[in-house]
Amino acid sequence: MSQYVSRLGGRIGAPARPPRLMFAGHRKPRRVAMLSVHTSPLHQPGTGDAGGMNVYIVELAKRLAAINIEVEIFTRATTGGLEPLVELSPGVLVRHVDAGPYEGLAKEELPAQLCAFTHGVMQAWAGHRPGYYDLVHSHYWLSGHVGWLAAERWGAPLVHAMHTMAKVKNAALAEGDTPEPAARVIGETQIVRAADRLIANTAEEADELVRHYDAQAGKVAVVHPGVNLDRFRPADGRAAARARLGLPQDAFVPLFAGRIQPLKAPDILLRAVAVLLDQDPSLRSRMVVPVVGGPSGSGLAKPEGLHKLAARLGISEVVRFCPPVRQDQLADWFRAASVLVMPSYNESFGLVAIEAQAVGTPVVAAAVGGLPVAVREGTTGFLIPGHDPAQYAQALRRFIEAPHLVARMGDAAARHAQSFGWDTAASATADVYTAAMHEHRRRVRSHHG
Repeated sequence: MSQYVSRLGGRIGAPARPPRLMFAGHRKPRRVAMLSVHTSPLHQPGTGDAGGMNVYIVELAKRLAAINIEVEIFTRATTGGLEPLVELSPGVLVRHVDAGPYEGLAKEELPAQLCAFTHGVMQAWAGHRPGYYDLVHSHYWLSGHVGWLAAERWGAPLVHAMHTMAKVKNAALAEGDTPEPAARVIGETQIVRAADRLIANTAEEADELVRHYDAQAGKVAVVHPGVNLDRFRPADGRAAARARLGLPQDAFVPLFAGRIQPLKAPDILLRAVAVLLDQDPSLRSRMVVPVVGGPSGSGLAKPEGLHKLAARLGISEVVRFCPPVRQDQLADWFRAASVLVMPSYNESFGLVAIEAQAVGTPVVAAAVGGLPVAVREGTTGFLIPGHDPAQYAQALRRFIEAPHLVARMGDAAARHAQSFGWDTAASATADVYTAAMHEHRRRVRSHHG
């Protein structure tokens, strides 16, 4: 924090506030308490419960700080000895809250720790003057419950982002996957009612909030997540990336990148590859299928499941399992791939699809959730209705039979991704904050009037 403290003056707990910003006659918040109970912005995406939401929170917080909105992210401490306060970047602090045992707590066990987490948040707030946080922005339903209590206690507005919803997930479960519990459905319904504003990733998600949770349409704002266009860019191209990763230059490389769990359906890619090899055995010598990611969620119950499936399908020699990697290395995997495959059963947005397109790689994805917004059908990739491996094999065969498609769709994909910068997302989010503050003040005045 030192560079931040020296630049703005004051001590770490209370850096001097930036000047007030005005938007359409209303004030922007100066400091936001952001809540991410179940996953830390400091965790490696692709491991455990860390994924697109972690990237979302980190990038959004950094860009908000760049437009003079300080962000403090409260998250649960998952190992002992963590610094209570970590500076992520200038204007962005991460506060580690002790709530329950550090190791071995599954996401499903976290509701029991929400009281302890709320207590930790309140303790941090107690050291500040009244009105220190202008607004609370909670991510995912567990954080929403803490955010609801904190916002009421602080007299501040609550903005909530679901990221995923129980009712939507349960309507599109992968075979053998565990449904979300009733407690989550009830919890989400309460948060929808309590929030001043709800942020949806896509228009479809906004409709789902209204349809499944009776959200007031006027409270829901659509803000597309962004992509870090400095990190995810074509750079020195496919050949150089393959050389760095030890991949053959002339191979067809369909890539899966994400958490290994039934929801993300990496098995569909493996089954599609088996179909392709069955149809054309010569592909065995010229295809590599990287699976980059670690087990998560219900996938933790069978961490070796995907390896065993590859063996059972007789395709082990073409599949390359790789652990989760840092964002800069992930960009290289995207560059090296011929095509990214996302056969998910549910995606609130599908950030990975935008990241792959930003480096110039086309996408074959399930036509679910936000993926039809992320991928332009027939232009930057192909969208598949349903989860039939044969249909995925058919889409992949189009790239094998017409290699120029990879370059043509890849160029279109890189252009398409340019409209998903984080600066745009942060600016739109700041507008939602401003509207929530205005609405909250109006409600308080009418209540007291």
